[in-house]
Amino acid sequence: MGKLDGRVVLVTGAARGQGEQEARLFAAEGARVVLADVLDDAGEALAKELGEDRAGYVHLDVTKEADWTAAAAFAKERFGKIDGLVNNAGILRFNELLSTPLEEFQAIVSVNQTGCFLGIRTVAPEIEAAGGGTIVNTASYTGLTGMAGVGAYAASKHAVLGLTRVAALELAAKGIRVNAVCPGAIDTAMSNPEGVDPAATAELYRKLVPLGRIGRPDEVAALALFLTGEESAYITGQPFVIDGGWLAGVSLF
Repeated sequence: MGKLDGRVVLVTGAARGQGEQEARLFAAEGARVVLADVLDDAGEALAKELGEDRAGYVHLDVTKEADWTAAAAFAKERFGKIDGLVNNAGILRFNELLSTPLEEFQAIVSVNQTGCFLGIRTVAPEIEAAGGGTIVNTASYTGLTGMAGVGAYAASKHAVLGLTRVAALELAAKGIRVNAVCPGAIDTAMSNPEGVDPAATAELYRKLVPLGRIGRPDEVAALALFLTGEESAYITGQPFVIDGGWLAGVSLF
């Protein structure tokens, strides 16, 4: 038996990176997965690979209310219900705060914060109708601290944690648990848009991260699985940091 047998989970940003690994792992654990993204070719290819009985792809721009409505309708038509949501879609831009254009700040907030809000508001009623379930929001380790050069991103991820806590309080009576994963440095295309060879930054992470390396997307997927499955049945409203110990503090040795 899989840990998610009988579940139907919608994963945003599922075409690559953490979302792809979450989709793969959830399907392997018995879930039927709705893959949602704006990267249509990659998303459709992944759905085909996972199999029609296990996955379906839908185009979803998380900033658009109409896209969310259509995605929820697709999921119900394809698999009959939705009882899990992973708000994984997000964008990252590197810029000093005083050099950040308003348009860039608003774009980051629109995807990371508004997209999460629209996901909760659209899908929570479907999860309630299915008898309860889970929402996992992707925040960040920067949602719990600051980091120079990613001010807009950090602000949006602080907001995701606020949404997570409020949603957990308001949705508990509806049988819906809401938690957040807070990744540190993870080896994905989003965190490395220039495609820098990981070997070139390995020494940096050996110095910054107590566990001595950058994280892997499949490690974040494993945490999302825990928060989606029954093993976390008494947990809601919580941020879960997965950063190799980076947030623990400063080491002089």
